[in-house]
Amino acid sequence: MKNNNIEEQQTQKQEFLFDGINYKILLIGIGVIALGFILMSGGGSNDPNVFNEDVFSFRRIRLAPTTVLIGFGITIYSIFKKSK
Repeated sequence: MKNNNIEEQQTQKQEFLFDGINYKILLIGIGVIALGFILMSGGGSNDPNVFNEDVFSFRRIRLAPTTVLIGFGITIYSIFKKSK
């Protein structure tokens, strides 16, 4: 009876939900999202009476949100990628 229990435990292997490549792609996607948020940061002014035009730069209006959306796309792809 005891040997039968040990055999059952050995046959039940712990399996991950995704393969290793899925996790790598997921980490890349999270890195791209973080890069997008870093690109969005800054552009503020220390004096509240002075307006800083850097808020409307190409980097903050177009590049950073596009980078974040690409990162979300990469993470969604990593979730839906089939295992072999």
